[in-house]
Amino acid sequence: MSYVAMLFIKVIVIVSVFACLQSAANIAAAEKKTGSRPDWQKVVEAAKAEGQLTIYSGAIPALIINEGVFQKRYPEIKIVTIIGDGGADAVNRILAERRAEKYVADLVLGTSSSLWTLHLIKALDPIDPTLILPEVTDESKWWQGSHRYVDTEQQYIFTFMGSPRGGSVFYNTNLVNSNEINSYWDLLDSKWKGKIEARDLRGRDSVPPSVRFLYYHPALGPKYLTRLFGEMDVTIFRDRRVSVDWLATGKYALCFLCLPSEVARAKKQKLPVEAFGLLKEGAWLDSLTGNISLLNKAPHRNAAMVFLNWLLSREGQLTAQKVNARADVGVSNSLRTDIPKDMIPADERPMPGVSYLEVDTADKIPSDPIMKIFKEASAK
Repeated sequence: MSYVAMLFIKVIVIVSVFACLQSAANIAAAEKKTGSRPDWQKVVEAAKAEGQLTIYSGAIPALIINEGVFQKRYPEIKIVTIIGDGGADAVNRILAERRAEKYVADLVLGTSSSLWTLHLIKALDPIDPTLILPEVTDESKWWQGSHRYVDTEQQYIFTFMGSPRGGSVFYNTNLVNSNEINSYWDLLDSKWKGKIEARDLRGRDSVPPSVRFLYYHPALGPKYLTRLFGEMDVTIFRDRRVSVDWLATGKYALCFLCLPSEVARAKKQKLPVEAFGLLKEGAWLDSLTGNISLLNKAPHRNAAMVFLNWLLSREGQLTAQKVNARADVGVSNSLRTDIPKDMIPADERPMPGVSYLEVDTADKIPSDPIMKIFKEASAK
């Protein structure tokens, strides 16, 4: 055999070995993420033996549970729910329990920022290893072909809801011609000075995602918030219901951070309030309380696993979608893409191919840089 032929064979062998090693590395990487899945029937039987599941949540997630679909499918598992404001009350309760070394809750549903607090104190277990059903683990059935998590580890805070939303700015239809507003910068026109109200950001553990959208958007940023709160003579409010009443009566023409559900209530009463459509700067996907986490040291871990798999299944997500749409909170779209969307208003459905600014991520949740601008600008 010639030297060239021998060299050629060596190259083939080396390439083949490298390919095998690379394949093994890819498999190992996949196994590292997913790990071995527990046997579903054994988990269900263990959950039935536990006989109970304790979930802390905000009001809207509680409605999903109270719909009774899960209970009909798993009547042996009794659900105990503790309801709070957007999940924040539930999180505060968990923090107090943990300080007393009590472990009551199995799952918690709430806003991304409230659950982030639990992640910071290492009170959560990874979710991915508990996902068992093929229809749940198949990420191709989800928005943009992947599960969405708030945390950088992509393990602890699972986001299952997401509707497009801008900067949560609302207007009085008798005072503002929306056709003249094409950009958020148009809202800083001098003619609106003294005619804007905005929710007080002080006394909060985190700022709303809509404010993070304004702060982190490359075309808006810190400069926008500085001008808004420093130059526009903004009236700061704390009472969410009163703020919408002020908007509806024309006391103010524009409202930043009015509560969408209160605006929806006013619209049902035929009052002249409306949200701006998609402005030039685009939008972000709002999850509201559509986030879930698994507590570590959960007393009913198997029952928690059954509920997680049900909630993220087609049936669970269709139930969540219907409940949110009926509650009219402005966030009704499940991030599962293989379920009907006909019950969702068109403006609450993410558009294929559109890039939405990510604001519910670990690097954007800390509020210090935004609060610094708010306090300094509004003090002038």
